[in-house]
Amino acid sequence: MRLSKITTRTGDDGSTGLGDGSRCAKDSARITLLGEVDELNSVLGVVLSQPLPAPYADWLVAVQHDLFDLGSEVAVPGYLAITDTQVLRLEGWLTTLNAQLPPLKEFVLPGGCPAAAHAHVARAVARRAERAVVTLSREEMPSPHLLHYLNRLSDFLFVLARTLNQAAHVPDVLWQHTPQPKPTQPV
Repeated sequence: MRLSKITTRTGDDGSTGLGDGSRCAKDSARITLLGEVDELNSVLGVVLSQPLPAPYADWLVAVQHDLFDLGSEVAVPGYLAITDTQVLRLEGWLTTLNAQLPPLKEFVLPGGCPAAAHAHVARAVARRAERAVVTLSREEMPSPHLLHYLNRLSDFLFVLARTLNQAAHVPDVLWQHTPQPKPTQPV
């Protein structure tokens, strides 16, 4: 279906149309999930606006297409678009990236070079989208592949952020835990 008219006024009552022709509230769990996925895809567009070493831009464009597929699955009740294939592809990329990185000994704070910082924002939005799948699952059972995909994607984006920092010769920002003083005992 192609959109030839963007202003329809059909949502002025607080509802929106789904791909199967049904309507639901704009604040429903399904539409909230669609919004989270849309925001995630938009943040990936910001990551892609940065210079990226090969093949990471190609990988992120593939993820953007996956997210459109994921959104179509959410927008059309009963439709399946995300499978093990997309999840396994993310896992393969994770394996490739992890092999190039030193092991973590501390928590990493979001930051570093601009591309890595944006990848960390995308990771946080992916986690929010993942939580939105869990919320939707309280009302109906979406495909488990949605949760698996978003979970792997957030992991991938974290590891990608570390990889982008490494490529830019920018160290990860490590958490510096400040020990809290022990409470004094009454005398």
